[in-house]
Amino acid sequence: MMPSVSRRHWLRQSACGFGALALHGLLADDLVAAPSGPLAPKPPHFPATAKRVVFLFMHGGVSHVDSFDPKPKLAEMNGQPLPFAKPQFEFAPTGNLLASPWNFQRYGESGIEVSDLFPHIGDCIDDIAVIRSMNGGDQVSHGPALLNINTGSGVFARPCLGAWTLYGLGSENQNLPGFLSLSPSLYHGGAQNYGSAFLPATFQGTRLGDGGTPFKEARLSSLEPSGSADLQRLQLDLLKRRNERYSADVGEDTALEARIESFEMAFRMQAEAPEVMDLARESAATQASYGLGEGRTDEFGRQCLLARRCLEAGVRFVQVNFSYPRNYWDAHGDLRNNHTNNAAAVDRPIAALLQDLKARGMLHDTLVVFATEFGRTPAAQGADGRDHHPHAFSVWMAGGGIRGGVTHGQTDEFGYYVVDDKVTIPDFHATILHTLGLDHERLTFRHAGRDYRLTDVHGNVVREILEG
Repeated sequence: MMPSVSRRHWLRQSACGFGALALHGLLADDLVAAPSGPLAPKPPHFPATAKRVVFLFMHGGVSHVDSFDPKPKLAEMNGQPLPFAKPQFEFAPTGNLLASPWNFQRYGESGIEVSDLFPHIGDCIDDIAVIRSMNGGDQVSHGPALLNINTGSGVFARPCLGAWTLYGLGSENQNLPGFLSLSPSLYHGGAQNYGSAFLPATFQGTRLGDGGTPFKEARLSSLEPSGSADLQRLQLDLLKRRNERYSADVGEDTALEARIESFEMAFRMQAEAPEVMDLARESAATQASYGLGEGRTDEFGRQCLLARRCLEAGVRFVQVNFSYPRNYWDAHGDLRNNHTNNAAAVDRPIAALLQDLKARGMLHDTLVVFATEFGRTPAAQGADGRDHHPHAFSVWMAGGGIRGGVTHGQTDEFGYYVVDDKVTIPDFHATILHTLGLDHERLTFRHAGRDYRLTDVHGNVVREILEG
């Protein structure tokens, strides 16, 4: 539905008078002013292969030796002791080696092996680069490990990957948040995992839902007008004048500036966000492909489908979380049921997202990242569990300039340690930023007397998985 003439008028005034960017979509033809403000689109450092990112995050630790890193030696030596020393620190004691309960099959022309947990993702493997040599450093517990992969530090408060991306590139649509985090957990670092830390608060993620509420019930606030557009505009103008007067007295306050912008954003979102958030606008076939309305796949399917709609509408970065406490890969016991149920919830929606992006001509410039906080031990915890294992695990990327149908790096024959082409968290972040045309060494922010960056003083782009 098109906004009223009065609402169009006030939206145009808001865009020109308060530093908002030229509106995207329904109102684009109404504006001629060039984009401006902190979220204005910015040029990359060099030509990018990806314009946007969808980050699929699996909370709890997906077992690499049961998913994307087959280890026949585990089956051969099931129940026997590990024939070399275990790490000096473990989260909990582990016993003898535990064979994977799942078989691995070769998929696609590339013939990459994927476990029976992920047959739908396996069908997409020729578009995927699997990194089998991730190393999470010494972050062995959930909180620090989540912060490490999301912000680059498991110890200090740092801006997250999405915030750095928005800081570096801005957003293409000023009617929607540039960075959305769908159903993030409120535990294990909570808002820090999608926060901006010392970056201006404008670049923090906007949370939709949480790990404890069904995503079907998640809502963005302030999408329903509280009155007429004229009255809302007068209220916002008054707030802006009062806040500017306050800022003149106390000096720069990025939290206040972000709050002012959030009021303006909420006003603009009322015109476009309800349409973007309405999954019922998708065809029955598309909804079915993501598994909507089909029990276990409905939750994550809704998140993936909404992510695609938001990316298509110009959102720069969407993080899709399969998160605690409702969803959790933390298989300290009952590995078979834990991973079987979780994989059944995400496998089909993720494959649908990849296929949908490809069919719409978006996969080539959309980076899709599948990651988890760490792997699981090849040795058993108790009778049928696996402990936390940051020393080696698997992630994958697709689209956005990534070479499909390849694997990178190698772990030992049990999956305990990386033995070839180790990829650290800074390497992982540097590679994502590179696809977006951002040099991780140049993307800096001055804070507390020094220049900070996402990768600190580390990081190398994993060029072997890039096209060209």
